Amino acid sequence: MGAFSSFVKGITTDYESALWRTTHEDTAIWSTTLKTNALLADIYDMLAQINSNMVGGFGHKKASKIKPIPRPWLADKSKHIGGKGALPKNELRKWIEKRMKRR
Repeated sequence: MGAFSSFVKGITTDYESALWRTTHEDTAIWSTTLKTNALLADIYDMLAQINSNMVGGFGHKKASKIKPIPRPWLADKSKHIGGKGALPKNELRKWIEKRMKRR
């Protein structure tokens, strides 16, 4: 019963269905929830930056940089090795050895 219900849900005519995506290939990419969420996150980030610029401009100080909404499909670039300070030699050596073993 589970496979049949999945099949029936896949052939419905709403924008998220497999049938819609195959019959309307040119517009299917714009009808997905992921695309909509990505566009809304971009709009939010731009409006937040505009707001920060306006507050900074009227307050005669430098506008603060906003922190964008995290996107699950982007890698987290904030990971640092060893914290804020310099990495001790023995930890660096261990980290290099671990990376070499992966290859």
